[in-house]
Amino acid sequence: MAALTMNRTWRKFFDEMKEFIWNPKTREFMGRTGSSWALIIIFYLVFYAVLSGIFALCLFVMLQTIDENYPKYEDRLLNPGLMIRPNIQSLQITFNGQNSTWQQYVDGIDSALQGYDQFTQQQRGINCAFQDYFKQDNITAPKQACQFTRDLLGSCSGLNDTSYGYANGMPCVLIKMNRVVSFIPRIIPGFSNTSITINCTAKNDNLLGSRVYFPSTSQGLGSIDLKYYPYYGNRAQPNYTQPFVAVQFLNLTQNIDHQVECFVNAANIITNDDRDKFQGRVCFTLQYKS
Repeated sequence: MAALTMNRTWRKFFDEMKEFIWNPKTREFMGRTGSSWALIIIFYLVFYAVLSGIFALCLFVMLQTIDENYPKYEDRLLNPGLMIRPNIQSLQITFNGQNSTWQQYVDGIDSALQGYDQFTQQQRGINCAFQDYFKQDNITAPKQACQFTRDLLGSCSGLNDTSYGYANGMPCVLIKMNRVVSFIPRIIPGFSNTSITINCTAKNDNLLGSRVYFPSTSQGLGSIDLKYYPYYGNRAQPNYTQPFVAVQFLNLTQNIDHQVECFVNAANIITNDDRDKFQGRVCFTLQYKS
């Protein structure tokens, strides 16, 4: 008796499902007539079309406020930092007379100077004879860029000494200032009227020995000409070549960890913020072992 009741229950369930899917008496499919289904489909088509239109309109309006060549917002610091090449994570350069100890640094500088040869720079940039800011605000992209050739780095160019001085204990280190779009560094007249300057010191300057900069000012400081500023961004100025300052240490005291600090001299760049050791400066360790 229980089995019969269960069979009737299942049969009733399937009959109700069949009637729900298609009711021949009312000609309804899943509880709706053909006209009802047509109306609800049209409603949702119109509804989602309106939503898509509103989204497209908002996106279009937002894109009108964005210039594809210049970032609208930047997450970089207003004060650029300094970095050195060769690019070493520990910021510690240790070597002796054996090339196995300094070859990695030579390779790092070689990598940094790729594209700085005379031919490549002639293709990418123009020869800027002036010594003032190269402002191109009224010029559409792509904007021009001034050449920076490796021969400006003197004995640290690698053209005559492929070891950049490491083979004879007079190492070269390249210094660059990080790029910030539209940033214009202001000069300090006491240092130079045509460039911002770079200076490297140590806690014990006598042990660090003498050093020479390329390019340099008449006062013997490292020099970055104003003509390389402002930088307009990678899309607006794709051929921009970042300038370097090379510092060569001529007579390091051996077997001592020299704590070298290089900083930029510019009126609007902060170099004494203890919360950011790379803002306007860079510190690294240099040791020449006997």
